Amino acid sequence: MIEELKKQVFDANLDLVSKGVVIYTWGNVSGIDREKGYVVIKPSGVSYDNMTSDDMVVVDLKTGEKLDGKWNPSSDTATHLELYRKYPEILGIVHTHSVNAVAFAQAGVDIPALGTTHADYFYGDVPCTRELTENEVNEAYEVNTGKVIIETIEKLGYNPMQIPGIVVKNHGPFAWGTSPENAVYNAVVLEKVAEMDFKTLVINPQSSIAQYVLDKHYMRKHGPNAYYGQSKK
Repeated sequence: MIEELKKQVFDANLDLVSKGVVIYTWGNVSGIDREKGYVVIKPSGVSYDNMTSDDMVVVDLKTGEKLDGKWNPSSDTATHLELYRKYPEILGIVHTHSVNAVAFAQAGVDIPALGTTHADYFYGDVPCTRELTENEVNEAYEVNTGKVIIETIEKLGYNPMQIPGIVVKNHGPFAWGTSPENAVYNAVVLEKVAEMDFKTLVINPQSSIAQYVLDKHYMRKHGPNAYYGQSKK
């Protein structure tokens, strides 16, 4: 099972590159085996060009201790672990520095729901966290990055699987999903809706979407009576 999860995480990391949301080493994907309690994540600072599934690093969910791998795990590992510990429904996590999502993060602004493309995947604005304090940065930066994401979700009171992404102020986007592959999918969509928003707000800063339109588009894909796509019978 561990080799299978390594392959899934490896493939998902390469998918970030192929979808154009990551250059150089600007991103990472992880996946989790809930039953065994371990997380597989990209190694820190290792180029995608020559990376293989054997390069993926296995860490313990509870302790963060490295269990397997020849490299150090991603420097963002502690952030991933905080989210996995808090939300058992999350099975894959992605962090990137994709340009448009980072622009919103650097501006300290939510990525607003403005159209049906956004509504198909995110049931409302994608929030931006508050800025970390100096003490939070110096004390345990990556742990506190995870904590401020959780703080934002809990303060706003929404289901993190209905808005499967966030931007951390001055840092960038994190996205998650039901698998490493699904988390990448959500990260790519997050970047695209950020790009759409940026252009839309340049044209009309007062742009918005009616709640009933957002409801319709989200629910027809994700609601109890969803009818988008083909029947799974």
